Amino acid sequence: MLTAYDFPSAYLLDQSATDIVLVGDSLAMTVLGQENTLSVTMDEMIYHTKAVSRACKRALVVGDMPFGSYQGGINQAIQSGIRFLKEGQCAAVKLEGGKQRASVIAAMVEAEIPVMAHIGLTPQSMHRFGGFKVQGKSVDAAMAILEDAFAVQEAGAFAVVLESIPVSVAAEITPRLRIPTIGIGAGVHCDGQVLVWHDFLGLHENRVPRFVKQYANLYPEMLNAANQYCQEVQEGKFPDVQHGYCMPDQDLFLERVEEKYGNYSAHPSHEGKLEESKV
Repeated sequence: MLTAYDFPSAYLLDQSATDIVLVGDSLAMTVLGQENTLSVTMDEMIYHTKAVSRACKRALVVGDMPFGSYQGGINQAIQSGIRFLKEGQCAAVKLEGGKQRASVIAAMVEAEIPVMAHIGLTPQSMHRFGGFKVQGKSVDAAMAILEDAFAVQEAGAFAVVLESIPVSVAAEITPRLRIPTIGIGAGVHCDGQVLVWHDFLGLHENRVPRFVKQYANLYPEMLNAANQYCQEVQEGKFPDVQHGYCMPDQDLFLERVEEKYGNYSAHPSHEGKLEESKV
């Protein structure tokens, strides 16, 4: 599973071997420049999910329920989920939380809304956690995450994301569940893995989390391309002849223009440009 937030990115992933495309609420940070995920709205998530869904003909598209779209209870959660499936045109949604969200997940599944759960480090709970910190490091905390996993499974979630938990904890959870686990910072023993588009492609210069492996480093290449473009425009090297269009009757056109408007090369500010335009 990989994240995507727009049509071209999702189209590329759909052409690849990627099984699931997540329109993550990480959109807030990676695309909209926010400091955390809390500020992204339902309208913003729906807008980007719709673009991703248009691109994916094969991969499963999952829309990420933003903060404030389901914490209000079952009715709010169901209405938000319906919007994702109807307007966002995705096939499933993801929401954060374990035991405390079990009743919400069950009600959404009953309402024909497929749900992917998310436990461990849940970014929407960052203020309760005191930041983005690894969860399940103590025995009691690890047992609580295992209980969360069983709870979301029994509630009807079709899969569960395990984020930022010790490898040994994920290794105990995964074989005990009937549903697949998808890890992010949870080690190799999960059934699947997820990374953020901008992280794994190296699309920004910020330091990435420890669990991220960058499969490309595109930021310097893109920066170099932008600088090269600007330099060639300033030096008059772009666009050149091969990047322009010819006019078959150019000489006749120039004659007509000169007859009606005069020769603009007579003006000092245009000196030499007439000859250049004939090349």
